[in-house]
Amino acid sequence: MSDVAAGRRARGGGGSARRAERTAVSFETAKFIQRNIPNFEILNEEALQIIEHNAETVLEEIGVNFVENEVALQRWRDAGADVQGERVRIPRGLARELIKTAPKTFTQHARNPERSVEIGGRNLVLAPVYGPPFVHDAKGGRRYATIEDFRNFVKLGYMSKWLHHSGGTVCEPTDVPVNKRHLDAVGAHDPLGQALHGFGHGTVARGRLGGNGQDPVRQRFR
Repeated sequence: MSDVAAGRRARGGGGSARRAERTAVSFETAKFIQRNIPNFEILNEEALQIIEHNAETVLEEIGVNFVENEVALQRWRDAGADVQGERVRIPRGLARELIKTAPKTFTQHARNPERSVEIGGRNLVLAPVYGPPFVHDAKGGRRYATIEDFRNFVKLGYMSKWLHHSGGTVCEPTDVPVNKRHLDAVGAHDPLGQALHGFGHGTVARGRLGGNGQDPVRQRFR
């Protein structure tokens, strides 16, 4: 009798799993696109060299301020830049050498591996627009965006077959205080987000109110 009961329990568990699979909500998503046509070159090689030469002149002679960021300043010192106070001057050629350390492509991993995307190279990843402060609907017309609008845009992005990535700041949720806005935004992405997203919100908090750009990372992987 115990063997029969065990068999029934096993069959019952399988049935529950199949029912859960049938009732689970799933949306078909197109794979990210690989471009097979050549890039359109707007400028010739001489023009590109002029732009790079002048850009390096600005970096070397004027420099860039890194305000209240001793970690970044120390990294520039270690890399060979001229650091005086918060001003960093980058010797000619150093920026190009540092750029060489970046990978040509990288994968942004989603919780569902089928929704992971490859960034860079000949890959084209479509995502929602970034950062509009206003939204428009039939009832309210043009108005400032809220966190509820943000959540709705995330849901729409998830349901669209043709968007490969849920984006970042799909709109600016102005009803949430700036010093915690990045956390609410990442929290809105979490339930339905496709590819890994949202870490840009930390830079907003740091730049405006001294927040921490690592907050979204801690929130996601806590």
